[in-house]
Amino acid sequence: MFSNEFTDKFGIEHPIVCGGMTAVGTADLISAVANAGALGFLTALTQPSPEALVAEIARCWEMTDRPFGVNLTILPTIEPVPYDEYRQAIVESGVRIVETAGSSPAPHLPAFHAAGVLVIHKAVSVRHALKAQELGVDAVSIDGFECAGHPGEDDIGGLVLIRAAARALRVPIIASGGIADGAGLVAALALGASAVNMGTRFMATTEAPIHDNVKRQIVAHTERDTVMVFREFRNSARVARNSVSEEIAETSRRIGATFPDVAGLASGVRGRERVLGQGEMNGGMWWASQAQGLIDSVESCQVVVDSIVTEAQRIITKELPAQLATSAAARS
Repeated sequence: MFSNEFTDKFGIEHPIVCGGMTAVGTADLISAVANAGALGFLTALTQPSPEALVAEIARCWEMTDRPFGVNLTILPTIEPVPYDEYRQAIVESGVRIVETAGSSPAPHLPAFHAAGVLVIHKAVSVRHALKAQELGVDAVSIDGFECAGHPGEDDIGGLVLIRAAARALRVPIIASGGIADGAGLVAALALGASAVNMGTRFMATTEAPIHDNVKRQIVAHTERDTVMVFREFRNSARVARNSVSEEIAETSRRIGATFPDVAGLASGVRGRERVLGQGEMNGGMWWASQAQGLIDSVESCQVVVDSIVTEAQRIITKELPAQLATSAAARS
């Protein structure tokens, strides 16, 4: 029922995507997403080297025969990242879908397209999405302000941003940010998107390679349990609410504060090891979106995808027609 240009082009069953998540996007999760008929992305830089990425891609191929992709996030780093080598590892491993994020994908597009790789670029504004389209990407994932991670500095919610992007772009659009159920899928399609991207919802699955305490915390949290950090440094990020993220936000607001004042608290290694790995929920900063308020159980990826599709079908075929019929009857 939900086949469209995006599902046909990317060879998937359902217009549902699990975008790249550092430390979470491993073969355990992404193969399960693929087997459920959705599109998932291994995260290249979760692996310590291009050789390790090759091994992780091979492990994913052993667990699924369905399409999956690799996320390549391009950001300035203290230690140089061999992006060209990671790119080559992706191409030579037979992956034909890539999600780029961060800086411009321009340096990598010729090589990817020459190898027949489809490229989706993540953007947080219509102007950035238009630039990516101009560069030649095959689709754009547009992140509303509700999303986990870095939503940019414009603070535009998905209801407006997704529609504005759909009106401006020619390439397929993936709606991202605050989506976790079938109603979100229906809304995104109505706004002009071709698919939805979910990160936090796929963290709360049995296959996600994170501590069960994190999954239970996502279920317990409401839509209010996120904190915006790094705003003062023009690098806004939405993370889960805990004592560490609240301390980061409070410290950052002090006059004269700089990023080094919170760097230790915000350490990605600390968050991965103590929170995602050991389940110490106040052990570090960790990422989650406002979609936490829509997640009430930890399920397998298959159950998550199936329930979203089933709910979306029910809304379109039964609930909306019934609502409209009731409305029409009340007017007569």
